[in-house]
Amino acid sequence: MSLLKFVFAMFLSFIPGILGAIVAPMNTGNNLWYNTLNVSMLTPAGWIFPIVWGVLYFMIGLALYLVIMQNTNRRSNNKTNAYVYFAINLIFNTLWSFAFFGAQMPEVALLILVALIVDVVFMARAFFRVNQASFWLIVPYILWLFFALYLNSMIIYLN
Repeated sequence: MSLLKFVFAMFLSFIPGILGAIVAPMNTGNNLWYNTLNVSMLTPAGWIFPIVWGVLYFMIGLALYLVIMQNTNRRSNNKTNAYVYFAINLIFNTLWSFAFFGAQMPEVALLILVALIVDVVFMARAFFRVNQASFWLIVPYILWLFFALYLNSMIIYLN
């Protein structure tokens, strides 16, 4: 039964990547619009992104799995809050790809990214209240989102 929960948590965590791949090629080097943009000198090579996101989605899924499996005597709304923030994270994470790559609107994507960061900080806090290890699995995601905020902002600034 816990294997099924693990697979379920992993599937959920990879949804933004799966849906984002519809509008964003796995290697940004293959995106004609993206290739015309001036980007920050700190922008990683296109092949780095799917690797980083794969690791992050795995860590997010593992964090969700720990929350799911945590037996807690604490108020039940701790888990509920964690699940709500996680669901909002899925929505904003997916919307960013559609706004940035699909609609080619980096300004709108930036606003979505800010909302995503706020949500993920709340999600991490909610995860911490259920399972502390799950919180630490989310920290790299938060750090990457701040780096993404910088990259997205620089695209707006430079273009």
